[in-house]
Amino acid sequence: MESDFKKIKEILLEADKVSLFPHMNMDGDALGSCVALALGLKSLGKECHIVISEDIPANLAFMDENLCTRNQELSFDADVACLIDCGEMKRIKGREEAFEKAQKTICIDHHGTSGAICDYNWVDPDAAATGQLIYKLLNELGVKGDKKIGEALYASIVTDTGRFQFSNTQKESYEIVAELYDWGIDHNKVAVAIYDSKRIERVKMENRIISEAEFLFDGRAAIAVVTQNILKETGAIMNETESVVDMLRAVKGVEVVAFLKEEEQELIRVSLRSKEWFDVAELASVFDGGGHIRASGYTDYCYLEEAVAHVKREISKRIESR
Repeated sequence: MESDFKKIKEILLEADKVSLFPHMNMDGDALGSCVALALGLKSLGKECHIVISEDIPANLAFMDENLCTRNQELSFDADVACLIDCGEMKRIKGREEAFEKAQKTICIDHHGTSGAICDYNWVDPDAAATGQLIYKLLNELGVKGDKKIGEALYASIVTDTGRFQFSNTQKESYEIVAELYDWGIDHNKVAVAIYDSKRIERVKMENRIISEAEFLFDGRAAIAVVTQNILKETGAIMNETESVVDMLRAVKGVEVVAFLKEEEQELIRVSLRSKEWFDVAELASVFDGGGHIRASGYTDYCYLEEAVAHVKREISKRIESR
């Protein structure tokens, strides 16, 4: 699907109005990629909006630059709509109509489970972050890199590589970041905003979840949950839970983590992480989910207790058969 790259460049250069759609539960890669592309397109004189349907996570809000909007009608007459960091319509739930009203649609993503669902698709599973693809695209578009664009790209790459610790980190990741320093980025400012600005309510929530986590198979698997009651009792909000799954993966001996988030009574979002051999993308596919081999997720439409049983069953199958 990389064959569409040159065509995507041409379409964006010809467009006057572009709408960008990050996936729901946006992370640093999704928002950072959108912000970098939006700023780049605006520097070329184009109208560009990032269409969202949820609050921006507090630790990522420094990137916004008033580019994000909940007004989906702004996309109704767009020349181009782009899916960024996702390749499935279900990941922009509630915004599908606004996306499909654009004259042309594009997907730019790095998840191996993404399909060719748009008019033009650039999906590169070998890229550590979608931000790396956006960096290449901006260069092809002739955008002059600056501090704000660079910091959005840095946020994208640093979060999706786990501060350059995850197995997806590449030589190219470092090479791009080295170039971003020449654009004037303040990497410390970005790191503090993303990782060192937790509210006390978030810390209480994280402590509660981790203290109640269940460790199975001699500590090789960890299962944790966050309920609406936990959020209410600690004063935290759901988009502050994202780091919990990686905190559990960091425990010595743990190979796979399942973190279940009770969004609604019968809507459970499951985040999966692994370290070395467990293919969480394959597990997620059982529930019509997807992502990367070491980081994936899915949604289970049932009560929390049932969702826990489901993921335990699937983890058990794979660990016991190894």
